[in-house]
Amino acid sequence: MTDTRIRLLKDEDWDDVAALEALAYAAGGLSEGREALRSRHRASPSTCFVLEHAGAFGGYLLALPYPLFHCPDLSLAERGIGREGHRGGNLHLHDLALAECLRGRGLARRMTRHLEETGWAARYRSLSLVAVQGSRTLWSRLGYRIRPEVALPASYGADAVYMTKSLTPTADAPRGSARATS
Repeated sequence: MTDTRIRLLKDEDWDDVAALEALAYAAGGLSEGREALRSRHRASPSTCFVLEHAGAFGGYLLALPYPLFHCPDLSLAERGIGREGHRGGNLHLHDLALAECLRGRGLARRMTRHLEETGWAARYRSLSLVAVQGSRTLWSRLGYRIRPEVALPASYGADAVYMTKSLTPTADAPRGSARATS
């Protein structure tokens, strides 16, 4: 898809991000709202991306440094736990949402691959996320492992699971890219 690109999230994207986030999560009680989302972006602007398709907003990915086996509480804005200057630890994929018309085209995989490459280049050792709304199967196919020992904030709901993926370069990975393993 030559008319699709991933770029850093900008201030002018927030109306689209907030609208898509509400559409994706409000019905399930998981919507955080604009200010909580913006706080996650402020913690690490270099790991938050927008997907553009045919010149229009098509989705977003928010990630931030976060201690392994911990995650943001959806009901709270960030208060300094994740800092972009923190390198070598864990990068938490907090949220990924695509416009409905773009789903099923491999774009979520493309965005996560972009995050993996970004994380690897910045020397993160692992990625984490919280799978919600029955998405654990998708994340498992992308190499994430369920970590049942991790207790989650109640804001994620009863069916959410914490998952991790190791970022390690391999000898056969092309220069400047990452191979993630679990």
